[in-house]
Amino acid sequence: MTSLRVDLQVSDDPAGVAAEMMAAVTGHMVVTGGSTPKAAYGQLAALRETWDDVQLWFTDERCVAPEHEHSNYRMVKESLLDHAPGAVAHRMRGELGPGQGAAEYERTIDDAFGPELPVFDFMLLGLGPDAHTCSLFPGDDALGERERRVVGVEQPGMAPLVARITLTLPVVNAARRAVFLVTGADKADAVARAFAGPPDPRAPASLVDGALTLLCDPAAASELPG
Repeated sequence: MTSLRVDLQVSDDPAGVAAEMMAAVTGHMVVTGGSTPKAAYGQLAALRETWDDVQLWFTDERCVAPEHEHSNYRMVKESLLDHAPGAVAHRMRGELGPGQGAAEYERTIDDAFGPELPVFDFMLLGLGPDAHTCSLFPGDDALGERERRVVGVEQPGMAPLVARITLTLPVVNAARRAVFLVTGADKADAVARAFAGPPDPRAPASLVDGALTLLCDPAAASELPG
């Protein structure tokens, strides 16, 4: 029988489970985009009373202005930051474009962690229907980057078709704890490819290793073995 590479937790409210996890995090916490993470942030805002012991970072961003409808920062601001007085968030400046925006975020990481590979305490990750995570898409050069911590992605693998900025795989793999939050039957195939199959660049999330947790609903878990 195929064994899973993750600690699997199936729940009718995986966003709520994620919110409870994030409410207990101290240190450097990385947040991501997506509708299910948005639901988690809304619950987190009500659960966490103080924010002076955590700093927020981003997995990736679209190269748009921070007030744009496609901005991950805008979503996190509206669902979490506007309800979390004093929270410190290091946003990716997508409006600078993929090259300059990535270089600036790399400098911001350097200022916080020094020249070594950053080790984030908690990282929330999503999963696309093509099994991408962050903005690491199948076949894109960013997936093979091993030296830089942040890179630009000129042509994303799915809509909205705007350039991106993303953390690289070594940074994701260095996190002390990485949690995938996935819901919906449309993600079931991607979940199986990412977590029940062998590591495969055609399913970028399958290349994430370390201390991994998968929070999903029964629909997203429906094609997992066992």
